Amino acid sequence: MKPCLGIDTSNYTTSVATSLSGKVEHNLRILLSVGEGERGLRQSDAVFQHTVNLPKVFETLGEVSLRAVGVSATPRDVDGSYMPCFLSGIAAATAVASTHGVPLYRFSHQHGHIAAALYSCGREDLHHSSFLAFHVSGGTTELTLVENGKIALLGGTKDISCGKAIDRIGVLMGLKFPCGKELDAMSVDPSAVKPGKITVDGFDFNLSGLENKAEKLLHDGAEKSYVADFVLSHITAVLTKLTENALEKYGEMPIIYAGGVMSNRYINKTLTDRFGGLFAESEYSCDNAAGIARLTEMKIMGEL
Repeated sequence: MKPCLGIDTSNYTTSVATSLSGKVEHNLRILLSVGEGERGLRQSDAVFQHTVNLPKVFETLGEVSLRAVGVSATPRDVDGSYMPCFLSGIAAATAVASTHGVPLYRFSHQHGHIAAALYSCGREDLHHSSFLAFHVSGGTTELTLVENGKIALLGGTKDISCGKAIDRIGVLMGLKFPCGKELDAMSVDPSAVKPGKITVDGFDFNLSGLENKAEKLLHDGAEKSYVADFVLSHITAVLTKLTENALEKYGEMPIIYAGGVMSNRYINKTLTDRFGGLFAESEYSCDNAAGIARLTEMKIMGEL
């Protein structure tokens, strides 16, 4: 049996993975480089770095005889969803599929995140069921309803994403971008810090006030560990309220929390204890191509 290849070129990570017989064999990633003090990358810079990184990850992967290729072609499962950085992955995937004479399947980056989370927590059976899925990352914070593999947007941030808020505040504190891992390590006990006033309307919310409040705390001399606790307490409170609202409307059903922000220890534990939320291991929470590889294998096996 030949493996299936998955490729994902998000705004901050070049990723390649393979799946064989229902198991992820390789999960290779190279983080894109962001300059010190910078709060992100321009799309043109991301495309350039993917162009440099893709040959490196394929060299690490080595010679592989493939059955099919899958790629993250769009950010989300909605018409008009587009980011230039995914063109790098599409170009590589098209070249590999054409030269190997195998099918090419296109998925969204969001679908890949959800699939990676389902794989990691051993719940791939949910691909054929209904569940709520949060996608919480640097570029996206959305709540979706997934029914038999179809992703419907319910709501999310109306301004900045949770990951972007963490990164912007982290850069203010002198942390290295992306800042999630260092902010997590810096925090002491977010449960002991009262969150700021959250603004949640149904399934939508605003988060820009968090950045302003954190900046004021730093300006007033607050300890960085306290600011880290405050940020995580606030984001957790927002996600908790969104989850409560979703369960109230749709009733009890499994809840998947996907995306890089979901690897945070406090957020993970709080939502697991409160709602029995399903989380991926950190390797499958951050941007990766494992979910795309799994979707590709399931697709060619007729499981999707």
